[in-house]
Amino acid sequence: MAVKTVTVLGSTGSVGTQTLDLLAASPERFRVRALIAGNNVARLAEQARLHRPEIAVIAEESAYPALRDALAGTGIRAEAGRQAAIGAAGMKADWTMAAITGTAGLEPTLAAIRNGGAIALANKEALVSAGDVFLRAIDAAGATLLPVDSEHNAIFQALADGNRRSLEKIILTASGGPFREASLADMREATPERALKHPVWSMGAKISIDSATLFNKGLEVIEAARIFALAPHEIEVLVHPQSIVHGMVCYRDGSVLAQMGAPDMRIPIAHTLAWPERLETRSPRLDLAAAAKLEFFAPDPVRFPALRLAREALVAGQGASTVLNAANEVTVAAFLARRIGFLDIAIVVERTMQRLGAPPLPDLEAVLALDAEARVITESELRIASASRAA
Repeated sequence: MAVKTVTVLGSTGSVGTQTLDLLAASPERFRVRALIAGNNVARLAEQARLHRPEIAVIAEESAYPALRDALAGTGIRAEAGRQAAIGAAGMKADWTMAAITGTAGLEPTLAAIRNGGAIALANKEALVSAGDVFLRAIDAAGATLLPVDSEHNAIFQALADGNRRSLEKIILTASGGPFREASLADMREATPERALKHPVWSMGAKISIDSATLFNKGLEVIEAARIFALAPHEIEVLVHPQSIVHGMVCYRDGSVLAQMGAPDMRIPIAHTLAWPERLETRSPRLDLAAAAKLEFFAPDPVRFPALRLAREALVAGQGASTVLNAANEVTVAAFLARRIGFLDIAIVVERTMQRLGAPPLPDLEAVLALDAEARVITESELRIASASRAA
């Protein structure tokens, strides 16, 4: 079996560390070329010493001396800064995990795509903020896009029989988050502490809040449309509290194929890592008898307007999706800082979308410019929301 060369973008984050755990379990199958992280020098150095990449890059330039000293004598090249991250991401590799969150991950991911290898995509912004740009780059390079998000990976697996033309619709599932049964009045008074308490998944602060608002699922609707070339009406969302069924494909003959598994991100990561084969993992095995029941509910559009906003952005065009994503990032940060209330998140996002519309985005520079503008407009709307809340 040929050894697969691997690069990990965002190696110190949750997806990155789980990816490296899987690599460590099968060292005979994989060779790491590059590790790229944001600012966690200690963890990056530890990972580099264990996995022995050719290069380790820390995006925070001021952290370079610490990384250089930590890797002295190992033979591993240490670099720092944005251009170094882009350069390392562009090194030839058979498989790249793209898990740098936010717009910081766009340029490195695009550099990896241009190599024409397999891209395991865990960066939502690549397809939400810059989907048209990235899909064109994938086609031009002949790269293979492998979705890592559990829901999109589930659809990818359920479509493996090749009957894409017989598809009627897909169903993405959502846990419902901590406010699945909360009233609007209760949600209005929600604190960051309550919103961060996800009932199933252990995630970072941003994605936990997105799960609570269902913006995470709205972003996934946009992603699914881009990955699988689907129209908005071909994508349905159902709340599934058990988080066992991750996605379903409904066919014209009435058949429904569902991908199921324990709520463990190592499963979809392993699927993309070994694709088109399968990689043995130590992930918990699904025990349906113990689960006892599987429940599904339609999401409440009044309490969770994020799904409506995402669908509106998808219909309006790429620019609207870019604005939605940027505005959501800024408002989530404001909520975590207690500047606005929980329900204000969707309100401010919608106002920002109304102000900016859906301008055309011919290239990544245009995407980044609109992203920056949307953040400025969102801040102005946040000041209005904060003043109203204080009054």
